[in-house]
Amino acid sequence: MGWGTELWDQYDVIDKHTQSGLDLVEKYVKFVKERTEIEQTYAKQLRNLTKKFSLKRGSKEEQECKFSNHQAFLDILNEMNDYAGQRETIAESMMLSICLELTKYLQELKQERKTYLAEAKKAQQSLESSYKQLDSSKKRFEREWREAEKANQNAEKADQDINATKADVEKAKMQAHMRSHTAEECKNDYASHLQKYNKEQNQFYFTDIPHIFSKLQDMEERRVRKLAEGYVSFADTEKRVMPIIGKCLDGITKAGTSTNAERDSQILVEQHKSGFERPGELEFEDYSQGINRASSDSSLGTPKGPMDLLGQKKNKLWPFSKKKIFTPEKFMPTVSEDFAHLPPEQRRKKLQQKMDDIGKELQKEVDQSEALEKMKDVYLKNSQMGDPSSLEPQISQTATNVERLRGELHKYESWLMEAGGRGDFRRSSINNNSHDKSSPDSTLSHEGKSDPQAIYAEFDEDFDEEEIFAPIGQCTALYNFEGSSEGTIPMQEGEVFAVVEEDKGDGWTRVQRSNGDEGYIPTSYVRITPKM
Repeated sequence: MGWGTELWDQYDVIDKHTQSGLDLVEKYVKFVKERTEIEQTYAKQLRNLTKKFSLKRGSKEEQECKFSNHQAFLDILNEMNDYAGQRETIAESMMLSICLELTKYLQELKQERKTYLAEAKKAQQSLESSYKQLDSSKKRFEREWREAEKANQNAEKADQDINATKADVEKAKMQAHMRSHTAEECKNDYASHLQKYNKEQNQFYFTDIPHIFSKLQDMEERRVRKLAEGYVSFADTEKRVMPIIGKCLDGITKAGTSTNAERDSQILVEQHKSGFERPGELEFEDYSQGINRASSDSSLGTPKGPMDLLGQKKNKLWPFSKKKIFTPEKFMPTVSEDFAHLPPEQRRKKLQQKMDDIGKELQKEVDQSEALEKMKDVYLKNSQMGDPSSLEPQISQTATNVERLRGELHKYESWLMEAGGRGDFRRSSINNNSHDKSSPDSTLSHEGKSDPQAIYAEFDEDFDEEEIFAPIGQCTALYNFEGSSEGTIPMQEGEVFAVVEEDKGDGWTRVQRSNGDEGYIPTSYVRITPKM
């Protein structure tokens, strides 16, 4: 059923209905805009909330992040920040796919509707104009016909009047004939206008209006379908981010289940245990027999009593004191370089940490020394690049720094041994990176400097056996390699090796043959397959 055939006489109804449809689209667009504002406000509030509870750099709470329950809370904050981002994505998608698109489409519909209604109005005005002409010709015909009848009656009266002259009779007849002729012309004109109007009316009601109303119907149906797409998009927009939101929520669940109460307790112990033994029993001092000033020495370095740890009043028990050990300045021991002022366990940790820091600094100096030597070799081979002698001050300073750091490392190791620990300095980072960037067997070649690995020779007795590397993948040789330099091994195209150490950025990979031979090969000469 079409509007053009069934609603041919309901122009006003169609006008109001199509306008109501456009109003609905406009209302829906406004609804979605307010929804996006809610989403954006919600996302902003979530971000502010996570920022409020996130750790600030340098805060005391950073130390607590080592505990799983504290770290889990940070993970939850991160997930909530990502969740806020997804809410922003929903708002942006709705604004683009619904608001902007429907607003543009609405403007097109308004213009289209305006055009169709203008066509209908124009057709109606044309028909009304034709009808006015018809009505005018009809009235003129009616008027002239009455005048003609009147003239004929006057002619008949004059013809029957015996007193009328022949001229009067002829004049009356002539007048009647002229009126009749004019009336006949008006009749023909009226008939012509009537035929024209009927044709235009038929065109209007059976062709023009049905065609215009059908186009309005098509426009309205397209509007409904487009609006329906907007309704569906409202849900699909959120559905598309639901999997990501689900992952955020799964991340929160994972953070909750990843907490380990026992591990947190152990971390607290490792961080704060002093290493002291519990005080021994105090001896009875019999003042009646003289004061016995000796006290129980249960362990080396153990305080003589609980109050000796703090220097506090004796009416306060040490384990439950609200004041921290070593915190008050007047009771704080003098800080020494060997950390002897700390409890044994804390001292060992500090010394080990200090050794690690020195080792990193030492590695940096070794790398810088190698780089300077390479640059010096380049200058020697090509004087246009620079003057080799200009590098001597830097090379000398680097050598001095290496010797100084080596001495400090030895000093801290001796203190660590004294504190009851082992000199287990992490050498692997230096051993792995001490190779030349262009050849694995690089050494410090300038005068007065020894092999970088010799720096740690004095610590070798602390290692019972050579470090064993587990294969981390396989590699296949793409080209032949002679391997003439020390530390490298030759290879043939197609040969397969086990990768025991990945490329550290120097262009060399450490591999092992099936017979146990190990060495370095160029990374660019092989195709590496990670171990699954």
